[in-house]
Amino acid sequence: MKTLIKLFLLLVACFASIFVVIKLTGLVTIDDVKGWLALAETISPLTLAAMIVLLLLVDLVISIPTLIVCMLSGYFLGFGLGAFASMVGLSLVGVVGYTMSRLFGPTLLMKVVKCEDKIEEMANLFHRHGFIMILVSRAIPMVPESAACMSGITKMPLQRFALAWMLSSCPYALMTAYAGSVSTAQDPAPAIVTAIGMMIILWAGVTFFSRYQMAGKIEVR
Repeated sequence: MKTLIKLFLLLVACFASIFVVIKLTGLVTIDDVKGWLALAETISPLTLAAMIVLLLLVDLVISIPTLIVCMLSGYFLGFGLGAFASMVGLSLVGVVGYTMSRLFGPTLLMKVVKCEDKIEEMANLFHRHGFIMILVSRAIPMVPESAACMSGITKMPLQRFALAWMLSSCPYALMTAYAGSVSTAQDPAPAIVTAIGMMIILWAGVTFFSRYQMAGKIEVR
């Protein structure tokens, strides 16, 4: 269990360090994201949708705020196209993170853990609890990307990962795009309420998951 937690925290730390570097250097800011989307809006809806997808995919590397991008997609594109673009982008993040980690992760993992027994134990634990972990991962920034990479590294079955990822991402994309579509610069309340509500629901899921794990440990003892 300790090995699994250490590896997961290492992945989160990697994503967080990239985010800190981007933040400190000012390479990408929220205002930049808004500016890009506003510029794309003057070209065509399909171009803007493609930009949304690209921004969400780039989030796998440079940690662009997913919540803001998904809400802005609804604001600029409307609910239907905005939600579709967000779902496509989030799906690609999962597929790319899972695939790249499955291809190259095991080699890197051996260099970090250096013990096949611990790696096998970690994989079994993630296969047991990873589905729920993915479902509640959007409660914390950078955790969804880390969960996707963990799924690939531990070789979670693709169908199982895809189901958990879609169950997590599709409602998220629908709710955020809708909140953005009914919000305006003068009345941002729907977006704010949605963001707060989603965090409460997701954190409730995290709490339930933690208690479920603790109950499992007690039963084992």
